[in-house]
Amino acid sequence: MKKALKIFFFTIIVVAIFFFGFLPSMIDKSMNKVTSQPPFPKDSVYEAIPFIADLHCDALLWDRDFFEKHNYGHVDLPRMLEANMALQVFTIVSKTPRGINIEHNDDHTDQVALLNFAQLRKPADWFSIKTRALDQCHDLHSFAKESGGKFRVITSKRDLEKYIADRKQNRFITAGMLGVEGAHCLENDINNLDVLYDAGVRYIGLAHFFDNEWAGSAHGVKKGGLTEKGKDLIKKMAEKNMVIDLAHSSQATISDVLKLHSGPVVVSHTGIKGVCDNNRNLTDEQIIEIGKHNGIIGIGLWETAVCGTDAAATAKSIKYVADKIGVDKVGLGSDFDGAIGTHFDVTGLPLIVKALEKEGFNQEDITKIMGGNIRDFFLRNLPN
Repeated sequence: MKKALKIFFFTIIVVAIFFFGFLPSMIDKSMNKVTSQPPFPKDSVYEAIPFIADLHCDALLWDRDFFEKHNYGHVDLPRMLEANMALQVFTIVSKTPRGINIEHNDDHTDQVALLNFAQLRKPADWFSIKTRALDQCHDLHSFAKESGGKFRVITSKRDLEKYIADRKQNRFITAGMLGVEGAHCLENDINNLDVLYDAGVRYIGLAHFFDNEWAGSAHGVKKGGLTEKGKDLIKKMAEKNMVIDLAHSSQATISDVLKLHSGPVVVSHTGIKGVCDNNRNLTDEQIIEIGKHNGIIGIGLWETAVCGTDAAATAKSIKYVADKIGVDKVGLGSDFDGAIGTHFDVTGLPLIVKALEKEGFNQEDITKIMGGNIRDFFLRNLPN
C-alpha cells in the first residue's frame, strides 16, 4: 500500500511538472510555427522605411519572456527592434472554443481558461474573461515600464506624435498599442467599455470565433448582425474615439456597422475573397464600403487569409485591395502569434517588401503599406 501511494504521488508530481513547466511552451511552439528561419537580409528599400507597423499580434496570450529573443513564435522585443518595427498592435484573446474553425463554433467551451491554468496565471483569470483581458493590458504596460525606454504603449494622438518625434532621433525604440478580439470580454456590461478604455484599449473587434451578446461572428452558429446592445456599443465606442475592428465579424455585422457608423473602421487581419475565397475573407463590396469609411484593411500572413504562406501571397492580396480602394487604405495585419503558421517571424518583413516590388509598387507606396498608412490612420483617429 505504501509503495502504491509513493508511485501515485510520484506520478502526480511528474505530471504536474510537465503540465505547468513544459506544456505551455510546447503549445506555443506547436501553434506558432515559422517555416523559414532567420536571418532575413534587408536592402536599402527596407532600411529607408521610417515607420513599419502591423495591426494585429496575439503575443500577449502566451507566457513568453517579452525581453528574450526566441527561436520560436513570431514577436518579442529583440526581434521587433531587429526588424525596425515602429508600432505593433497587441490584441487580446480572452476566449476560444475547442475545435476552433472558420465555419461553425459555439461559446460552450473555453480553451484560454485551460491555457491560463497551465500558465499558472491567477485564479481569477481561469474564470473571468474580463479579468484575463485586463491582465493582458497590464502585462503590456509592465513591459513598457521594465524596458528601460526601449518600448512604450501608445494610447493617444499626443503619445503617437511624441513617439514619432522621438523615434526620428533614436530608431532603437519601438511601441505597442492595445486592441481586443471579441467584445464578449465586456461580460455583457457596456460599462466595462470604460474599464477597457482606461486600461489602454483603443480598438475592439466586435466578435471573435463565436457569436456573442453584441454581434454575430463569421464563424458562429447564427452569424447574425448587431444586437440592440451591439448598436449601443458602437455608439459609445464612437463617442470615446475607439476604433471598431470588423475582423471575424459576420456578413450581417459588417453590413450593420457600415450602415450605422459613419466613422472609420479597421479590419485588423484578414484576406480577400477575390484572391482567397472562404468564409473568413472580405468581399469586393465590403472592401469598397470600408474604403468609403476611410478605413484601413490589414492583410494577413497565414494560409487561410491569403491562400499561401509566403510573402508573395500576402503581397498579391495587398495589391488587390490597393487596386480597389487605393494604396492609402491597406497595410499589414499579420496575426503574428495567433496560433498560426507563417513563413517568417517579424524579422522576415523585408520579404514582404521584395514581394511588393514584384507586384509593381514603388518605394513611396511600399512606405505607406509597410506602416505609413497605419501611422496616419491612428494619428487621425486616436483620442487627443
